[in-house]
Amino acid sequence: MRINGATVLLTGATGGIGRVLARRLADGGASLMVTGRREDTLREVVQETGARSMTADLADRDDVLALADAVGEVDILVANAALPASGDLLEYTTEQIDRALAVNLTAPILLARLLAPRMAEAGRGHLTFVGSMSGKAATPYSSLYTASKFGLRGFAHSLRQDLAAAGVGVSLVQPGFVSEAGMFADTGAEVPRGMRTVSPDQVADAVIHAITADRGEINIAPAKLRWRCAVAGQFPDFASRAQRGVEPPESVRRIVAAQRASR
Repeated sequence: MRINGATVLLTGATGGIGRVLARRLADGGASLMVTGRREDTLREVVQETGARSMTADLADRDDVLALADAVGEVDILVANAALPASGDLLEYTTEQIDRALAVNLTAPILLARLLAPRMAEAGRGHLTFVGSMSGKAATPYSSLYTASKFGLRGFAHSLRQDLAAAGVGVSLVQPGFVSEAGMFADTGAEVPRGMRTVSPDQVADAVIHAITADRGEINIAPAKLRWRCAVAGQFPDFASRAQRGVEPPESVRRIVAAQRASR
């Protein structure tokens, strides 16, 4: 799928990865529509890229429906928005659970449902979902986030099979730990010693490649993390036993505490 000349809807454009994606898509010649919850930051993205914009809270179904209606005919969806949803599930209210699943899973599914029919009718288009390596392996203190990313991965791969005959591509891009954006940048927590990260630019490169080459899944993470996730996904009992009784590092505690306000 070519980006130049395509109409693209990008969600989560006000985050660190989202802003890099917005610039890359605009530089690639896309007719870009960006959305996010933070109106002031969204205005900055518009100034940087010349994109159209609409403020929307993807936890609100009416906002999702209004967004799909406002953008009109879309050639490419890049569903990038997500809530961190870290920490112990027992600390969450039912409303916070609903919000996390609405933004991370329901909204991308609903946008795909609303936008894909026109793509299928035209015989072209692409749906790209930005997931996480948490969609391949479970980790402690992230049960809700992990559930949403496992769900997004399954949805994307099944939808890819459903829409292939109609000429519509579906891709999933799964970053590992991201420097300069995401939980470390947002919370001020230090990257644990020995942990390698990827940059927002690398994530944007993967998204662009997924669209233009019609890749089903791209895991953008260091080889060691990809290997550990593959093992944990294949042998979940082994991975669970390895984590049992292990105290979370200070960086994880700090991240969970800082993200509590985002629930």
